[in-house]
Amino acid sequence: MSGSSHIPRPQSQQRRASVSARRVQLVATASLLLAIGFGAVFDLGRPAQAQIAVRNQGYIPYSDAPIYYRSEDLSDPVALLQKQLDQGKAKLVYDQDRGYLKSVLELLDVPADSQTLVFSKTSFQYPHISPEHPRALYYNDDVYVGSVHKGDTIEVISFDPMQGAIFYLLDERKADKPVFQRAELDCTTCHIAPATRGVPGVLLRSVYPTSAGAQSSLAPSFVTDQKSPWKERWGGWYVTGAVGEPTLANAVIANAAPVAGSPASTLPQLGPLSQPFDAAAYIVPSSDQVSLLVLAHQTQMHNLITLTNYQTRLALHALAQDSGAGPAESSYKKAALELNALPEKTRNQIKVPAEQLLRYLLFANETPLGGLDAKQVIASSQFAREFSARGVRDSKKRSLRDFDLHDRIFRYPCSYLIYNPAFDALPEPAKGYVYHRLLEILTGQDQSADFAHLSVEDRQAILSILLETKPDLPSEWQDYARSNRLRLAALPPGAGRSN
Repeated sequence: MSGSSHIPRPQSQQRRASVSARRVQLVATASLLLAIGFGAVFDLGRPAQAQIAVRNQGYIPYSDAPIYYRSEDLSDPVALLQKQLDQGKAKLVYDQDRGYLKSVLELLDVPADSQTLVFSKTSFQYPHISPEHPRALYYNDDVYVGSVHKGDTIEVISFDPMQGAIFYLLDERKADKPVFQRAELDCTTCHIAPATRGVPGVLLRSVYPTSAGAQSSLAPSFVTDQKSPWKERWGGWYVTGAVGEPTLANAVIANAAPVAGSPASTLPQLGPLSQPFDAAAYIVPSSDQVSLLVLAHQTQMHNLITLTNYQTRLALHALAQDSGAGPAESSYKKAALELNALPEKTRNQIKVPAEQLLRYLLFANETPLGGLDAKQVIASSQFAREFSARGVRDSKKRSLRDFDLHDRIFRYPCSYLIYNPAFDALPEPAKGYVYHRLLEILTGQDQSADFAHLSVEDRQAILSILLETKPDLPSEWQDYARSNRLRLAALPPGAGRSN
């Protein structure tokens, strides 16, 4: 956000004073843009006044009904961990070399091998970021962790099933009782934006970086997802290993940036970095190429789940208000709503993001990998092997976390985040609509061009994997499985099938 920086939310006036005293005024010397979910935007040459991230200060979108984004009723991984810390059931351990980072990753079950490195100055801790000392990012299915070499704070984004991205900061200085502090105002200014689909979310940004790591103010930047062209990916990032056609990775601007008024096709020329980063300063010595591919998929998948959730709740809330039916919450307690019974305006508000989610879920229009040597890539990537090993498997040992890495990212192109609590928390009728459309596609009823990349074998494999590994599928899925004598996932004792 323009002219401000993230620092932890204080817990008292004394805390505010101490934090404020140790934070120096920030002066932005370049236009800095977000990398993934932890950053600030600073205007060129404009002094940035340090600002305490106070939860109840300023305007935060979605604070009112029906979303209540500022609610304390959270079940994201960091909120749950903080409760354990408060109760003495867990403890953050400080390390002299890496502060709390290793302990944070361990307690949040974030694999160190997910590490990717971004050297563009795209965090509020930008003075510590450079090609020699890039920022390290780690993640699992629900949590993103950012760490800066000799930085002041660990930056965390943790996904709540109903609220989407929740932003936290952890002071890196050793303390008797370290606390994850929720940061809202500063973070949401940038992270509720078009690049996050207008909801609290995360993103990967690719820029044209200078030799110091600053973004060229006259060159374009790009948001990266699974559909992005290779020529627009990974600017300002290190990438260990091949990921496809030539990208912007591992390079800095080698010539002067184009002058104002020059043709739009004129872009800075990139050249190799003068020296590698200090690998000894990081938990692992690489910026894993498979981790980057998965990250490009997962970030926008998270945003689309949140978007579908929010739009459904907002649509039902507006309908309840228009009809005078009482609080919108009463709508959520009813039996599953029939989408077709809703007014057209409400129906469209729900269907549009749900269809976007469905297409992204099935990797529609995914950019081909271009024939990578899959065995070599997997052999060189500890992340790839660990990620796949976490997958739930069907009777044929297949998992949605199995990689292809020759022509596409995954062997069975349906997102593993379909198992995520955020997907399960999608409100009706959006969730029922997504499941209904997914069954139409996987059973071959929908042969539209958007899903032409799915072969008959792909559809059958994905359908079988889901039937066997995802309990509590809708009744039409269960009926299809029984009529075709297909296996269904076993339910936990005492659980019942959904209708």
